[in-house]
Amino acid sequence: MSGEDDYDVVVVGGGPGGYAAALYGASAGLRIALVEGGTVGGTCLNRGCIPAKALLHTAEVYRTATRAADFGVITDGTFTTDWARVAKRTTGIVDKLVGGLTGLIKKRKVELVTGHARLTDSGAVLVDGAQLRGRAVILATGSAPRTIPGFEFEDERIVSSDHSTRSSSLPDRVAVIGGGVIGSEFASMFTDIGVQTTLLEALPGGVLPTGPEPELAQTLRRALLGRGTTIHAGVKVNPPEKSSSGIVLGFQGNGESVKIEVDQVLVAVGRGPRSEDMGLADAGVRVTDKGFIDVDTATMATSRPGVYAVGDVVDTCGLAHIAYAEAIVAIKAILGERPLPIDYARIPWVVYTHPEVAWAGYTEAGAKAAGYDVVVHKHKFAGNGRAMIIGDTDGMVKVVAQRDGPILGVHIVGPWASELLAESYLAVNWQALPEEVGAFIHPHPSLSEAVGETMLALTGRSLHG
Repeated sequence: MSGEDDYDVVVVGGGPGGYAAALYGASAGLRIALVEGGTVGGTCLNRGCIPAKALLHTAEVYRTATRAADFGVITDGTFTTDWARVAKRTTGIVDKLVGGLTGLIKKRKVELVTGHARLTDSGAVLVDGAQLRGRAVILATGSAPRTIPGFEFEDERIVSSDHSTRSSSLPDRVAVIGGGVIGSEFASMFTDIGVQTTLLEALPGGVLPTGPEPELAQTLRRALLGRGTTIHAGVKVNPPEKSSSGIVLGFQGNGESVKIEVDQVLVAVGRGPRSEDMGLADAGVRVTDKGFIDVDTATMATSRPGVYAVGDVVDTCGLAHIAYAEAIVAIKAILGERPLPIDYARIPWVVYTHPEVAWAGYTEAGAKAAGYDVVVHKHKFAGNGRAMIIGDTDGMVKVVAQRDGPILGVHIVGPWASELLAESYLAVNWQALPEEVGAFIHPHPSLSEAVGETMLALTGRSLHG
């Protein structure tokens, strides 16, 4: 592994960005080496997206079971969870996906190299002493959980989401620090499964303080409060103190000082790039003061010719599906094609809480700030027949459009918002007109009718809205 240009592309990192680059590049006929120090799949498959959503689905099943009588199914009224079995099921899902991915990598004839990679000043990649050379290098080393001073991760007491997705036990009382996507999802899961849950957020609102339409965040906040989550917004959290029966956590905000005792603190204040100890400076790869690799997002090229970077290690969105898209852009650039740059203002976002939150494009405030003259329409799930049938009517669809122009943003909170977003994402990115989408026929009864009704109402005429 020391000849000149052993490969067309050497990919460093086997998470979504890395394995997507390897698979897509191999399908285009490129010779690919994929370097991974651990298990392929990265954080998303092994400790993030997949196991987290498996736990959230367990919470959904539990929540539905406790409401069985609402559907005329009579039980003895008691339910419990075997968390060791939940953990085993989650591990089984992860292992099956890792096995499938490993097999696909082999089938595409991608050479999987195990070890820690560093760039050299000549542009080669050193993996535990072995040198790999390629016409191009793609860095996809991902991210790691951030923490805050005084909250160093420790065993089962102070943990990150990486720990909580694969834990074989549940705390009785948990404090989640951070009301963003990760914190909100875990607060939703813990609450539904019966854990006494306190959510602490430094910004106002407490739940999803940035990102979606404020109305969506408020709907989720009300839902969490209604199911028993305690939420404190605009607070500053003090370092924890250990007690004989748990952890004492103090925080201040809104003119009050509060102390609570919990069994576990989950720190969910975001993730930071894994860009250290990679030889980036020596190789001439520019890194920002926050540790992200600096790239031209039109091609994902770094400051070093022939070196690209994708995924969480660049300062874009930290989403697996965006890492996939960035990997395709990088490979196309390496092939000499002209990739279509990602429009980060119109990407799809999903929060897998209950209710789910999903959106693409501008918020109402964001569209106005961008200078658009906007019109807005909302349609609640409360009047949707399918939502009534499944017993899940909390939420709405909100569409933001340019007056006499295209759809600028679609925002959904409610049942299966994650799946409903696909049609709206296409509408936003194709800059479709409301009347064009409103003319689409949606099956009845279905949740998707709420999208169609909202679009139709923006034409000035409507059925039920």
